[in-house]
Parts: sequence; structure tokens; C-alpha cells
Amino acid sequence: MARYTMKFGGTSVGSPEAIAQVVEIVKDFLAEGHELAVVVSAMAGVTDMLLESAAAAAARDRARYLAISDELRRMHTKVIEGLIDSDADRAAIDAEMEELLRSHVELCEAVYILGEVTPRISDALVSFGERLSSRVIAAVMQARALPARQLDSEAFIVTDNQFGDAEPLWGETEARVAGSLRQELDSGLTPIITGFIGATPDGTITTLGRGGSDYSAAIIAAYLDCDELIIWTDVDGVMTTDPRLDKRARVLPYVSYQEIGELAFYGAKVLHPKTVQPIINRGIPLRVRNTFNPKHSGTLVGARTQASATVIKAVTGIRDVSMLTVSGRGMLGVPGIAGRTFLASAKAGANILMISQSSSEQSFCFTVVDPLAQAVKTAVETELQREIQHNNVDSVDVLSDIVIITVVGSGMRGTPGVAGRVFSLLGENRINVLAIAQGSSECSISFIIAEADLERAVGKLHSLALETVENDRINGVGSPY
Repeated sequence: MARYTMKFGGTSVGSPEAIAQVVEIVKDFLAEGHELAVVVSAMAGVTDMLLESAAAAAARDRARYLAISDELRRMHTKVIEGLIDSDADRAAIDAEMEELLRSHVELCEAVYILGEVTPRISDALVSFGERLSSRVIAAVMQARALPARQLDSEAFIVTDNQFGDAEPLWGETEARVAGSLRQELDSGLTPIITGFIGATPDGTITTLGRGGSDYSAAIIAAYLDCDELIIWTDVDGVMTTDPRLDKRARVLPYVSYQEIGELAFYGAKVLHPKTVQPIINRGIPLRVRNTFNPKHSGTLVGARTQASATVIKAVTGIRDVSMLTVSGRGMLGVPGIAGRTFLASAKAGANILMISQSSSEQSFCFTVVDPLAQAVKTAVETELQREIQHNNVDSVDVLSDIVIITVVGSGMRGTPGVAGRVFSLLGENRINVLAIAQGSSECSISFIIAEADLERAVGKLHSLALETVENDRINGVGSPY
């Protein structure tokens, strides 16, 4: 018998048919004698709908947020009517759903009166997606005689008050998960838990950021001392590249924690970037599997670096980014310019995705998402106003229509010639590299190219990753576990 935490994403719970498949997966694991904690996202599209309802309320568009409430009712009612046969069971979950929808409308009415959505209210509003889905899914499981019980994660995941992107308070969170949540498992119940949501010590609802259900599932897996965390999604596992960019993309049977962290940060949509943090120190493996193809073993993510013949395992690309370059001959030897630039960027709300600096210290560049590029440029120019006036800084320039390409593979460390092979391949195909960055971990190389070259660059570099997969298959290289 093993103990698992499972997380099902929005597409995995996006329809009656998908939820029926989730129920079958849970049923099969329970039949094998395993203990399960199940974390669920909102139904696909619901979080965006809730954000839209908040914006409509702030704009005093009552008709729109009431229409969204009706659409939420329709989506969840379709699941209830399609998967629950008993009239009494339907009535019970209908009542819970109506209570939540009433609370949602009341909160929208408050926003309507205020004329604005505060981060605190926004978190409360978007939490209704997971609160609805978890109750409906638990009700479906109970109707199928599974020992399920719905639980709200704010009872276990205690956070600070950074609404919209809250950080767990680890000591209190561990105590609650290892205490009361563990008791649910020990009593023979399978908790169906809201993903994405936490609460401050005084009980105010927070969220862990978009995609945070992965993160909350990892926290729960860590503090329940699970044997494995399984992320159920709509693909067979972590792939060598985005199949929309190259149809040759294949599932990687194994990647390391470090590799998956790089892949998640640099554009792979399978996992939230923070997911592996809670489970690394406890050595809990993670597996990515397909809800709609449960016979596929998926991708195992673990601690050890797996030896590989050609080193590069995957290629990712991030679109919709801009590169800002701060340059000036007077920057040489002037301390603090880069630090002040990045602080100004942070105050403008930007997360810096990549940094590159020339050895002469006469320029450095960094990338941010497109919507924030002009705001960051203004913030940096304001911060460096004195240096610009004294001609120490010549300009702060923005270059759009670019992408960040990242090649990932922990085997790069200590393997000479990897970067040379990558850039020679690009050069042979007349793809110009605008900036380069490689971290000290040597697990990835990132570089910027024109967006027009994206598909061609990914295709050429992906061939190296496919060599890895094929050589590993031929040589019998498998998971270190």
C-alpha cells in the first residue's frame, strides 16, 4: 500500500466526461489499497470567468456578473445531473452550490458599490472556482460509494497576506497538514481538497498565484510524507518540446527536479514553477500523467541526474517578451546601476526572466513580459534619471518581437562543447542570437532570438533532444529509481 497526493487540473475536471474519468482513476487506486489525498482545480475556464465577474462588478455591469453566475450554475449543474442519479444526493449538492453562488454574487455586489477590486477581494472571488468544483466532485464520488470528503485547503495551508501570490507559512502549514489532514486519511476517508487557495492566520482567503494548485498539492504531499505526487493533466507527460512547435515531440520518461524547474520556468506549461520546492528535501518523486490516457506511465521527476548520451533533453520557448537594454560608456566602474534597475523593474511589477551583461560593463539587458515592457522602461529611466542627465547612461531601449529559447539538460554540467554545438547549429541555419545566459547550475542555456525564427530554431535544437531520447532507449537508460 502506498500513499499518494493527486492533483487534477482544470481540463481534467472540465466536463462531466472528464470528471467521470477522474472518479474512475481514484476508484482504481483505492481498489488497490492505496491512501489518497486529491487536490482539484476549478473547472476549465472558471477562474477567468470569475476574474471577469470581478471586472464587471467594478465597472458596475451588474448584468454581466449575474450572467457569469448563471453560466457557473449551468456548468456545475451539468455535472451534477450527468453523474449523480439520486434525487436526494442531487438536492444536497445543489443546495451547497447555490449557497456558494449566492456568496459570489454578494461579493460582486460589494465590488459594485466600491467601484474597485482590491487584491483581497479578488482572491476571495476567484476562490469560488475550486470551492465549487471540489464539492461537486466529492458529491459525485460519494454517489459512487467512494469514501470521499470535501475539504477547503484554507484550513491547512496558512499563508502571509500577499494576496494574489501568497507564500505559505511553513511551520503552521506543516502542523495542520500533518495533524488534522493526516487524521482524515487515517480514518479511511479520501479528502477532495481545493487547490490554489490558502488563508492568513486570521482566516482571510488568499491564493497561491495562477497555477497554484500544483504548488498546494506538493505542499500537501510533502507534509503527508507521500510516496509520490501525481499531477494529472491532459498530456502524457513532460515532452521534449511543445508539440505545437514540432510534431516530433516525445514524452520524457524521466527528468530531474532541477530540469523540471528550468522547464517550468522557461515556458513548459505542464507544471507550476514552484511545484517541486516542497518535495525536494523530502525526496518525494513526482509523476506527470494524462487523465485521459491513464495507462501511460507518464514522466517521473526525481532527485538524481540521469546520464544521457547527448545531454540536451528538452527545448522550450517563451513568447510575448521584450528585451530592455541599458547602455552607456559612463557605466564602467559605477556601482549599483544594475541593482537599481532591477529594483525599479520589481516596483513596476515585472518578473525578470533572463539577464545578460557584457564584460565591459557598458551594457546589460534583461527580459520582461510584453505588457509590462513600457512601464519598466519608464520606471528604469526615472530611477536612472541622474545618470542619464550626466551621460553615464545613454539609453534604455526596448526590443519587442523576440522569444527566449532554452535548452535543458542536467547532463550539461561538466560536458564540454554543449554551448558550442547549440550555437553552431543556430549559425549554420542563419539564426541570429541577440543575447545569451547560462546559470551556474549549468542545467540550461537560454538565449534570445527574433520571434520569426522561433519554429525553425526549436525544430533544429529539438533534433538534439530527440537524439537523447532515442539513444537512451537504445542503451537501456531508464529511471534511476
